[in-house]
Amino acid sequence: MVLSAVFILDIKGKVLISRNYRGDINMSAIDNFVPLVVDAEDEPPPVVASDGLHFIYIKHNDLYLVGITRKNTNAAAQLVYLHKFRAILEDYFRTLREESIRDNFVLIYELLDETMDFGHPQFTEPSILKEYITQESNALDIITGAVGLGSGIPSQASTPGGPRPPQAVTNAVSWRPEGIRHRKNEVYLDVVESINLLANPDGTVLRSEIIGAIKMRVQLSGMPELRLGLNDKVLFESTGRSTKAKAVELEDVKFHQCVRLSRFDTDRTISFIPPDGEFDLMTYRLNTPVRPLIWVESIVETYSGTRVAYLIKLTGQFRRRSTANSIEVAIPVPDDADTPKFRPAVGSARYAPERGAIIWTIKLLPGGRETALRCSFGLPSVRRAEDIAKRPRPIGVKFEIPYFTTSGLQVRYLKVVERSGYQALPWVRYITKNGDYDIRMAEAVAVAANSESALNNAAAFAEGN
Repeated sequence: MVLSAVFILDIKGKVLISRNYRGDINMSAIDNFVPLVVDAEDEPPPVVASDGLHFIYIKHNDLYLVGITRKNTNAAAQLVYLHKFRAILEDYFRTLREESIRDNFVLIYELLDETMDFGHPQFTEPSILKEYITQESNALDIITGAVGLGSGIPSQASTPGGPRPPQAVTNAVSWRPEGIRHRKNEVYLDVVESINLLANPDGTVLRSEIIGAIKMRVQLSGMPELRLGLNDKVLFESTGRSTKAKAVELEDVKFHQCVRLSRFDTDRTISFIPPDGEFDLMTYRLNTPVRPLIWVESIVETYSGTRVAYLIKLTGQFRRRSTANSIEVAIPVPDDADTPKFRPAVGSARYAPERGAIIWTIKLLPGGRETALRCSFGLPSVRRAEDIAKRPRPIGVKFEIPYFTTSGLQVRYLKVVERSGYQALPWVRYITKNGDYDIRMAEAVAVAANSESALNNAAAFAEGN
């Protein structure tokens, strides 16, 4: 688990910041990186190789964060470091773009030196780094583009022999400093699940999975210990407990460093001393089959090969007492679609030529409710229905359903123990939202221009427009 050098590049591959940690590579090797990424087919992998060197990278806005190694290193661990370093820079600068890199290069070199030693990742907790890296940052205003001095980075009083790092860095609990005080002690916990799904027009689910995360915002004084209990299937089976509630078997569980893994392995108890502020306590994945929460049915008709009509039906297939918010349905149309018209029963619709789609937005959709959108557009040349059906992209759906989890994961308890004995108020919330949620469109059907269907659709569009 070692990197020889770390680079920050602009979108064209020009080096903005670089740090050579081991001196065992030629720094000009970075010139080979952008051609490797550009030449890669489709989506380039996060690790590319050339001349015995491995380039491990992430892309963020108009920047590349790249690590180079010639050793057989743990690529996943290095990707985690790059993501953490990106999060640190965002914490300092608010918005991470090329301008913020150019305006804060001295601070970034300090952070590179503190977060990695001789190519080995070290300390990456932003709240603790801010206690002893006190160089003021220039934060980019994302609205005006203006640059100003960052706030929130504490100044450190000089001490004999120079400034010293905070005690938390050398403590066993390096992610939380001592002496934290809050007027009101509260814990906010969000169970957020994203649904990845691909379905055929006939309702067959081809791929589905649940990607979950437990996110926390902690405002607790002192050095508290928290214990979290879930409806974990493995825990219930190991203790011989039976429950009428649904138990969930978690897969690919990943914890924040504050969790005592030995305790979890022994008795499945999630025990931890939390950082102060916001963090992801754990992530998990479930491969259980998922029924589409929002189903999209499509009917595609072509008239004389010069005009196409869509009928899109949207149905909320979740419990009736829940409501989906901020729904966005991206309905693909040919790139050369002409004069699109649409008539949504609910919400609003617009044509987005840059996305090659009609965007249908709905603020609220109760469970069990159905609504529809009719749209039509012309084509600049005559085409057969099968030619139109060859290239439709799937319909993409975005949504958010509060107070609902697809997996059935539940927080059984959240206990806060602190030696001063204060009372803390825990708040728990559940959210389900879309991940890569796509439903394929039905094939186009040719319809005679004077048919009953064509006349009905024409009347419907005339009435709505």
